Amino acid sequence: MHSTLIVARMAPGDEGDVAELFGAFDESDMPHRMGTGRRQLFSCRGLYFHLQDFDTDEGGEAIEQAKTEPEFVRISADLKPFIQAYDPATWRSPADAMARRFYHWSAK
Repeated sequence: MHSTLIVARMAPGDEGDVAELFGAFDESDMPHRMGTGRRQLFSCRGLYFHLQDFDTDEGGEAIEQAKTEPEFVRISADLKPFIQAYDPATWRSPADAMARRFYHWSAK
């Protein structure tokens, strides 16, 4: 399994709008085509955290391939009013918003 964690900025109170957008997106076939097994969204003091678990170790590649799909392009555009880059000066692509895991433990 592969996981990604996107870190960005989101105004407090926008959680409902963002959850609604992802709810509609996750009802489409796009998450299945990307291999997404689970998505979790978190907010804390103006920060947005998007944890996405993939069924295979190819999750990062799946995101890159999906970037041109109409559903992916649409949700990216729909999220723009709510989600801003953590550091706009260095952001060039979604990869620039992904946290780097430096420790992992699992009982399995």
